[in-house]
Amino acid sequence: MTPSSAGALTISDGRLALSGLLILVNVGLSAALRLGLGRSLLVASVRMVVQLLLVGFVLEWLFHQDQAPLILLVGAAMAMIAGVSAVQRTRHRFAGIYLNSLLSVMASSALITGLAVSGLIRPQPWYNPQYLIPLLGMVLGNTLNGISLGLDRFMDGLRSGRDQVETDLALGATRWEACQAVVREAIRVAMIPTINSMMVMGLVSLPGMMTGQILQGAAPAAAVRYQIVILFMIASATALGVFGVVGLAYARLTSADHQLRLDRLVPHRGGPDGRLRLRGGVR
Repeated sequence: MTPSSAGALTISDGRLALSGLLILVNVGLSAALRLGLGRSLLVASVRMVVQLLLVGFVLEWLFHQDQAPLILLVGAAMAMIAGVSAVQRTRHRFAGIYLNSLLSVMASSALITGLAVSGLIRPQPWYNPQYLIPLLGMVLGNTLNGISLGLDRFMDGLRSGRDQVETDLALGATRWEACQAVVREAIRVAMIPTINSMMVMGLVSLPGMMTGQILQGAAPAAAVRYQIVILFMIASATALGVFGVVGLAYARLTSADHQLRLDRLVPHRGGPDGRLRLRGGVR
């Protein structure tokens, strides 16, 4: 390993390949305990390496571009992928779920990243891809996790609490009065990972961006400032995204005449628990 021009150590191709042997720990545990995860681990490892290497080449090219429409187009594509990925992790679907997810992801990430870039960090120009793309990527990654958790918990909450919700509706409650507990629980559950991460940040873990900046030679104090801004961005974007997607799901799975419409839900094979997958749906 030799020092790079930026001060960090460069990992050679050979040592990068050797790092792949670390995954054998996971494969060995899977085989010993008969978890059946060996093939999945190997496939995921190969995909991860290929995807990251390709992204590295794309970002190196993109960082040398000075065209706002092109950079914004890349950001929009990232947001679309995040929106679709968030839905693919849920165990049930309903018509319009992909559109709901896309709208929530795009609106929350664009608003928060735009405010942070133009009002807090202020790169020149504002669309500088060296800042905009990594910041947007971190916001999207956490927002899609929150949306996936919130959607899944909301749909499961309506299904498991169906009797209570329908009883409340029959007794004259509005759809909001009958469903508000489920909505609140879904949003609360979706926000827990972000809150937990913030609680132990710096004590138990050093976040990726801060570590990367330090490895590149940045002063720890400067890296910490960036990380604080990013964590606030992630928390606010996740909250807005989850609120939006759960609100849209609530509007879809209830009706204006205060009825519960769980008939609009269909199971999905290949969700987190491996149950039914909706055929013909967008993937």
